[in-house]
Amino acid sequence: MHDVLPADMHLWHRLELTVRDVFAAYGFSEIRIPILEKTELFARAIGDATDVVEKEMYSFVDRNGDTLSLRPEGTAGVVRAVLQNGLLYGPPLRLWYMGPMFRRERPQKGRTRQFQQVGAEVFGAAGPDTDAELLAMCQRVWRRLGLHGLRLEVNSLGTAEERAAFRSELHAYLSLRKNDLDEDSSRRLDRNPMRILDSKNPRMQALLSEAPVLHDFLGSESLAHFAEFRRLLERLDVAYVVNPRLVRGLDYYSHTVFEWITDALGAQGTVCAGGRYDGLVEIQGGKPWPGVGFAMGQDRLIEMMRLQSEPPPDTPHVYLVMAGQGAVEDGLGIAEQLRESVPGLRIQCNLGGGSFKAQFKRADRSGAELAVVLGEDELARGQATVKPLRSQAEQQQVALERLAGWLDDWLKHAAPGSDGSC
Repeated sequence: MHDVLPADMHLWHRLELTVRDVFAAYGFSEIRIPILEKTELFARAIGDATDVVEKEMYSFVDRNGDTLSLRPEGTAGVVRAVLQNGLLYGPPLRLWYMGPMFRRERPQKGRTRQFQQVGAEVFGAAGPDTDAELLAMCQRVWRRLGLHGLRLEVNSLGTAEERAAFRSELHAYLSLRKNDLDEDSSRRLDRNPMRILDSKNPRMQALLSEAPVLHDFLGSESLAHFAEFRRLLERLDVAYVVNPRLVRGLDYYSHTVFEWITDALGAQGTVCAGGRYDGLVEIQGGKPWPGVGFAMGQDRLIEMMRLQSEPPPDTPHVYLVMAGQGAVEDGLGIAEQLRESVPGLRIQCNLGGGSFKAQFKRADRSGAELAVVLGEDELARGQATVKPLRSQAEQQQVALERLAGWLDDWLKHAAPGSDGSC
């Protein structure tokens, strides 16, 4: 688990505001669900043979003897919430959520035990048009964030009956090669053989090269759903590749599944994944009702955004150096006047005293482009010294009465990001 430090907060804010704006444009409303749920909720929804339930959940028994778990994902909790609060069985319901999830995994880059997700769910719409629009919405988020190099992979898992027939054939194929399976695949063979398809071990992928393919077990309705889904993606200009080995690690998926993948983050390249789960509402005790959704990994998206090396938008433009008690008293007031008079100007005042040398070191560390120096001598002359910190330009003396106008002109024409040059 890790902290989010101030240097990255501008990236988190940008991601969260972008998501809110884009999701609202598609008619989604926010829902907030508890971090703690009864363990049985996840065992029933996700599947007790999955890695998540078998070995990754943080679970404990509370004082009343109830077994509770920190949520490892958001969809099961959203389904519980909409059932419990009577929100289903009307027009299609579009919801989104944001917050921390927890899995006790082996920590590595891009995979931590507390991680942040944004998720979106649609209930009551069974057609492939919903699946396709969700992916168009994801693509809009990537474009708004300026992210490039994301690859969309799609597949169909068909119905529960079609998967059962495929699972039986896959189990038979792998059982004949049991001695060649690695440790994880051996453990999964009897309980969840489809998860072996998702193995990252090259030896296992070679072993699967002649294994049965799920697509061959799909019936006419499942094939038609998948074909229409792909046709709509093409109409919406959402590029994709079909990955016949793509499965999801949670048992509730059916028909459409998908992943957005990047090669920029190493092994943990999936930044968004999801699919259709038409049977999940019934599994949770409701009447049959279709559902489809996805979750974005915020931590991984932030890492992609960080690679763009964009300057933080909260970096000050000006660092105010003040020497002498009189300069501090007048300087704080001058800074307030400048913030009021110059729209968008960010000023950081030196606080806590210090020599000129110490204050200039702080000014440099702040990232500011300019230092405005106020000493008692400057105040006596009614002037401030403006010293560029990121260029070789000469420092200038500017009358205090003209300082706001000077900074306003600099901000419009010479500050980084303006049309001029600093």
